[in-house]
Amino acid sequence: MHDDRDILCVRAPNPGPLTLSGTNTWLVGRRPTWVIDPGPSLAAHIERVLAEIDARGGLAGVALTHDHSDHAGAAAELLERCPAPLAAGGGEADVPLAEDVRFGPLTALATPGHASDHFAFVGYGACFSGDAVLGEGSVFISPHRGAMSGYLSALARLRARGDFTAICPGHGPVVWNADEKLAEYIAHRNDRERRLIAALADGQRSVSELLDTVWPDVAPPLRSAAAVTLSAHLDKLEEEGALPAGVERPQMPRVPRQHA
Repeated sequence: MHDDRDILCVRAPNPGPLTLSGTNTWLVGRRPTWVIDPGPSLAAHIERVLAEIDARGGLAGVALTHDHSDHAGAAAELLERCPAPLAAGGGEADVPLAEDVRFGPLTALATPGHASDHFAFVGYGACFSGDAVLGEGSVFISPHRGAMSGYLSALARLRARGDFTAICPGHGPVVWNADEKLAEYIAHRNDRERRLIAALADGQRSVSELLDTVWPDVAPPLRSAAAVTLSAHLDKLEEEGALPAGVERPQMPRVPRQHA
């Protein structure tokens, strides 16, 4: 961070099409510090995070936005070497997350969509968004029950809060105009849905033609992630009774358990 907030980003050395410049691990406050998303299980990254924890006066706790390996993979080793409470939306957590649960200086907000157990955290005038909002690009929405409608609702609730101005994402740079970015994300998802409805009205039914029409801007390495999001959009239309008959559903590809 480049303002007066006591927030530090340690970026993991795991860049790629699905992780952008790498996974962001966030440390907030000091004496002791709180860690959000310890990152992947990479020795060099874990050592850097531990060094920063030591420099900031010890570890108060670790909060996970979700359990994908590029965000949570380092948690076990980090906590073994530096014991502290773990807050998470699933699995074995010392503090099980739910809407508005407080964990030190952080307030949890349910942000399902990318993962069913996804939470964002608000504190220090920032939103630590994990893979709900990225510093650049968009996220894939996994097709669990109510994923797309839940995601859009979460974005609207985040935008209505008014208690943060910056977004510290799981990947990419800090977003300094939070309201603008959230409005952009909502508009992007609504635009995809409008284009999908138009394509279906035009008689398109196959996964391939729907991806070609609605996601023409997606690079080949991310086409499988776009198919995952297509499935979530189709689920939403089905939930609303707006899905025509005979639409081919994507066979869920092996998208890595990380952001896209």
